[in-house]
Amino acid sequence: MSDMVDKKALSRRSFLRKGAIGGSAAAATTLAAPAVLAQAPIVVKMQTSWGASNIWDEFAKDYATRVNEMSGGRMTVDVLPAGAVVAAFQVLDAVNDGVLDAAHSVPVYWYGKNKAASLFGTGPVFGGSATTMLSWFYEGGGQELYNELTQDIMGLDIVGYLGFPMFAQPFGWFKEEVNTAADLNGFKYRTVGLAADLLQSMGMSVAQLPGGEIVPAMERGVIDAFEFNNPSSDRDFGAQDVAKNYYLSSYHQASESFEFLFNRGFLEDLDPDLQAILKYSVEAVSTANTAKAMRRYSSDLRWLQEEAGVTVHRTSPDILNAQIAAWDQLIPTLEEDPFMKKTLDSQREWVEQVTFYELMNAPDYALAYEHYFPGKLKM
Repeated sequence: MSDMVDKKALSRRSFLRKGAIGGSAAAATTLAAPAVLAQAPIVVKMQTSWGASNIWDEFAKDYATRVNEMSGGRMTVDVLPAGAVVAAFQVLDAVNDGVLDAAHSVPVYWYGKNKAASLFGTGPVFGGSATTMLSWFYEGGGQELYNELTQDIMGLDIVGYLGFPMFAQPFGWFKEEVNTAADLNGFKYRTVGLAADLLQSMGMSVAQLPGGEIVPAMERGVIDAFEFNNPSSDRDFGAQDVAKNYYLSSYHQASESFEFLFNRGFLEDLDPDLQAILKYSVEAVSTANTAKAMRRYSSDLRWLQEEAGVTVHRTSPDILNAQIAAWDQLIPTLEEDPFMKKTLDSQREWVEQVTFYELMNAPDYALAYEHYFPGKLKM
């Protein structure tokens, strides 16, 4: 089925292109050819891993807007929510098979196919932020390793780019306070990827669920604590209705970015300038998404505190230290896989060099914030 779908997609694109060429030739020999024969826009069928009400669906549409405008009407991105064609965790297969032309997701959602997926955003935190690790992807050899994993090791017919360095993900939502690592023992908790391995080793029982299934699972008692990603997404699906203690800051997923997936046959059949527009629009929307996230995440966090009765905490140093210790125990088992060891070595080398500069160069922003807005950071 995969080959058949790919051939159909290729034939469709080739037909459109040849039709345009044929139309041009006909126009040269036919007096006053009507303008309505102009080629219709190429439609890029892109499904996300997010529900239509999630802010991330809006982020994907921001990408589509940039592609549509920069292509001058020659190409349009049709953004579909999770479930429109396939389930949230199945977009990689759908893009590989040509059922979708593209997807907007995160690598950790195909962790079940290869654990190394989690290293491209949700792996061990050596001290680098999401911006540090997105820079590693483009300037530190990460993209070459990603291509090796997806195209060579897994044999996938996809091309992927990362964009929008996410703010560190909150530790999440709890019905009661959790102040020490010992308090976590026995919780039925939702997370994804290697974070599941990490937190299971800290005494939690972990379920890996798409975002849209979290609150229903909480209501049924399948889980009793969870994280997803950010205040806006959490508010959108009603996290505040099932728990009132919200813990910001964590090392379980602190360096993730969006993944923009494309079927390789579809992408390579486009004109070079259209390929470039799809590629570099990832960079353009990364900036736009970051700016929008700053405004919306902070606004929604304030709403959760002031309107929804949520108590916002910073995760305690005891829990953060326990997470680092748990990563220390997990990393040697990951490095038994040669590809994962090579990737982790590359990330450590990058973080050691780049984060030294970042941390040495950064002034104490908290000091200045406390000066001008005294008392707000004391929670």
